[in-house]
Amino acid sequence: MNNKTEQNKKSGWTRTAGLGVFSLAMINVAAIVSLRGLPAESVYGLSSAFYYLFAALFFLIPVSLVAAELTTGWPQKGGVFRWVGEAFGTRAGFLAIWLQWIQTTIWFPTVLTFAAVSIAFIGPNQSWDAALSSNSVYVLCIVLAVYWLATFLNFGGMRSSGVITKWGALLGTVIPAALLIVLGLAYWLLGNPIDISMNTADFIPDLSNFNNIVLAASIFLFYAGMEMSAVHVKDVQNPGRDYPAAIALAAIITVCIFVFGTLAIGFVIPGSQINLVQSLLVAYDKLFLWIGMPWLGNIMAVFLAFGVLAQVVAWVGGPSKGLLQVGMAGYLPRALQKRNHNDVQVGILILQGCIVSLLATLFVILPSVQTAYQIISQLTIILYLIMYILMFSAAIYLRHKEPTVKRSFRVPGGNFGMWLVAGVGLLSSLLAFAFSFIPPGQIPVGSPVLYVGILIVGAVVFAGIPLVIYSMRKPEWADPQSKAEFEPFGWEKKS
Repeated sequence: MNNKTEQNKKSGWTRTAGLGVFSLAMINVAAIVSLRGLPAESVYGLSSAFYYLFAALFFLIPVSLVAAELTTGWPQKGGVFRWVGEAFGTRAGFLAIWLQWIQTTIWFPTVLTFAAVSIAFIGPNQSWDAALSSNSVYVLCIVLAVYWLATFLNFGGMRSSGVITKWGALLGTVIPAALLIVLGLAYWLLGNPIDISMNTADFIPDLSNFNNIVLAASIFLFYAGMEMSAVHVKDVQNPGRDYPAAIALAAIITVCIFVFGTLAIGFVIPGSQINLVQSLLVAYDKLFLWIGMPWLGNIMAVFLAFGVLAQVVAWVGGPSKGLLQVGMAGYLPRALQKRNHNDVQVGILILQGCIVSLLATLFVILPSVQTAYQIISQLTIILYLIMYILMFSAAIYLRHKEPTVKRSFRVPGGNFGMWLVAGVGLLSSLLAFAFSFIPPGQIPVGSPVLYVGILIVGAVVFAGIPLVIYSMRKPEWADPQSKAEFEPFGWEKKS
C-alpha cells in the first residue's frame, strides 16, 4: 500500500484511480447542462450572454468551490444533510436534503413538458405539431405516461436504467447541442438575416428595466446541481490544483453551450415569438430547412424526447437515494423507507410520483401550457435556492466553528476567501429568491395575483412538510442497521 492510499484511508475514503481535469470537467458539464431552458433566455438576444456570464461568476463558481470544501471535509453519508446538520443541527439538515429532493420532484413536469413538445413535433406538419403541443390534455397525458415509465424502469435498479441513461445523454443532449450551435453560428456567419442584434452595445442589458432582472433570476437554475457532482473531488489526485481547473473548464464549456445555443435560437426566431416550450424545436426545424434537410427535424425531435426520458430516469432514482439514507437513520416514516428486492426506494418513488401527478394537473387548470411551465419552473428555483442559502451559510459557519477539520480542498484565500466566495453565492441566492416571486413582464402568466399566490403557497407547503415530519419523528422510524452505519455528527461526538 502506497503512502497516498494510506492517507486517503485515514481521511475517510479510498481512491482507486485519479480523475483528470478534463474527466472531472465533463462530469460537471453532464450534471448541469440541459437545452430545454434556452428559449427563455433567447428573449434577451445578445444580452443573454451577459446574464449567463454573470450567473456563472456569482453562482456557478461559488457553488462548485463551496461544495468541494464541504464534501472533502465531511465525506460521510448524507451530503447536504451532513453539511447543514453539522452547522445548524439535524432539523435544518433535514430541511436542506428534503428541498434538494423535492425541487427535483417539482422539476419533473417542466422537463417532461419538453418531452411532450418533442413528441408532438415528430409529425410532418409544423402548424399541427405546434397546436398539439399547446393542448393541455395532451401535455398532461404525455407527462404522466413518460414519468411513470421512468419510475417503473427505476424499480429494476441500475441494470434496467443504466443503458437508457448512457445513450440518452449522448443522443439527447450532446449531439443536439453540437448541431444547434454549429448550424446557428454557420447561419449567422454566412450572412443570413438574423432576428437579433449582434451590436456589442447590446451586450450590457438595460438594468433599469426591472422586468429584465426578474426574468434573469431564472438563469440561476441553469447552473444548479454542481453540489451533487462535488463528491468526485475525492477522486482527484491533487484537489487543490486540479479541482479549480476542472471547475473553470466546466464553467467555460457550460457557458459556451448556453450562450451559443441561446443565440442560435434567437437567430431564427424573433424575441416576440419565443415560446418557452416550443421554440427549441421550431429553431431546429428552421435550421434544418435552411440546409435543405427538413426531415432531420423529426429525427431531432425523437432524439430530444429520448434524451428527456434518459434524464428523468437518472433523476427519478438519484436524489431520492440520498433522502432514503437519511430517512433510514430515523427521519422518515417506515412506509417511505420501503424498498423492493432490487433495494430500490419504492416508497419514496411512489410518493414522488403522486406529487408529480398532482402538479401536472396545473397544465389543465392554468390558462396555458406556457403559464404552467413558468410557474412550476419558478417554484423549483425558489425551493432550490432555500437549500443553497442553507449550504452557503453552513460553509461560512463551519469554517469558523470547525477550523481544524481536515479538508482535502479548501476555498482559496483563507477565511476571507470563504467569506468572499460563499458570501457572493449567499447574496446572489437571496436576491434571486426575492426576484423569483415577481411575474416576468416578457412572459404571459395570466393573473399576477394567482401567479404569486401559487408560488407563495407552494413554497410554504413544500418547505413546511419536512419540518412537520421532523417534529413527528419517532424512535421506531430508525432502521437499526442503517442508524449504526450513519456516522454521528461532530457536535454529537463532543456532547
